[in-house]
Amino acid sequence: MRARFDATGDVVLVTGGAQGIGAAVAAACAGAGAQVVVFDTAAGPDQPGVRQVRVDVADRAAVTAAVEAVLGEHGRIDALVAGAAVQPRAPVLATPPEQWQRTLAVNLDGVVWVCQAVVAQMVRQRNGAVVVFSSGLAATGFPGAAGYAASKAALVGFAKSLAAEVAEDRVRVNVVFPGVVDTAQFRAANPAADREHWRRTTGIGNPADVVGPVLFLLSDAATMTGSQLTRDRAYPSPRRSWS
Repeated sequence: MRARFDATGDVVLVTGGAQGIGAAVAAACAGAGAQVVVFDTAAGPDQPGVRQVRVDVADRAAVTAAVEAVLGEHGRIDALVAGAAVQPRAPVLATPPEQWQRTLAVNLDGVVWVCQAVVAQMVRQRNGAVVVFSSGLAATGFPGAAGYAASKAALVGFAKSLAAEVAEDRVRVNVVFPGVVDTAQFRAANPAADREHWRRTTGIGNPADVVGPVLFLLSDAATMTGSQLTRDRAYPSPRRSWS
């Protein structure tokens, strides 16, 4: 059965969409017919149908202003993929306060700020879909990754609470656990990782392999909210367009 997702006419906002999973999702949404806006502090590759805006999601005022600009241009936002995250490494006992605060500011506060601005519009529209990225480390932890794990664990409770608050407004909020994915951030956080070992054992995917689960949750076929979609092992997607 071929995967088909039609996002023609939709406006999709992707945070952290300049690289990795976010960039793959942004490209797929554009390929499915959506107008895509990416919020990121870095510049990503030029992609048809994707407009990039330099925004630090930890800055609430900047997020609010950027979302208002998107609404001024398009009049609506139909889907939000909250993927912006940082993953610095340090042992708990040696984590500098500024590193801990920055991790939570981007990974947790940044999702809160963008959801406050975007979901308010979705409530007015009485329609919308939000996907929040968590991580398997939320449950297992990992040496040197306490800040990242803590922020990703907090996002689960946040997303479930938000989902319950806006369900009657026809806004869906779901969480994706993408599994281990070979991105620039993964490589930077795990410089000694043997990626072939990961592939042979627990599995490691590519950013494109996460696109299908995300597009499903953004689509009308996903008749759930407050749910968690876990991609435990890497099952490579066929080399085709997710449109």
